[in-house]
Amino acid sequence: MTAATARGSNPRSARDSRHRAREAAVQMLYQWEVGHVPMPEVFASFWEGPGATELVSGEHRAFAVELAAGVVESVEKIDPLIREAAEHWRVERMNVLDRLIMRLAVYEFLHESETPAKVIINEALDLARTFSGDESVGFINGILDAIRREQQRA
Repeated sequence: MTAATARGSNPRSARDSRHRAREAAVQMLYQWEVGHVPMPEVFASFWEGPGATELVSGEHRAFAVELAAGVVESVEKIDPLIREAAEHWRVERMNVLDRLIMRLAVYEFLHESETPAKVIINEALDLARTFSGDESVGFINGILDAIRREQQRA
């Protein structure tokens, strides 16, 4: 029996928790982008909402905050990568949720080297299915795959 098994966790629940953390990060980024709310205020209000602690807790809550803050701090580095991969599309004209999901994934490409690119892309596609529409899945997949190739991520 491994330590993870002894604690009652399994890879599936860890993956689900990280996925919920990414969902929370997208929601926080949405407040920042659409509501023009400073990130410290977003962080404070987001975790006070009903059900927030059930959505994400513990280390995964810290992961969500790290992702959201990292995207905001790196947006000037991230957007040119998206712009270059999205031929004939301006980042500002993209669906706001698609843009936020791609920013989150590109941030992970650049800063989460332990996470395989395939996992990052699959997570982004799951987020697109949750927060956007079916047409967004293909759009996001194409752009992220182009960025992955350019960044030479495996």
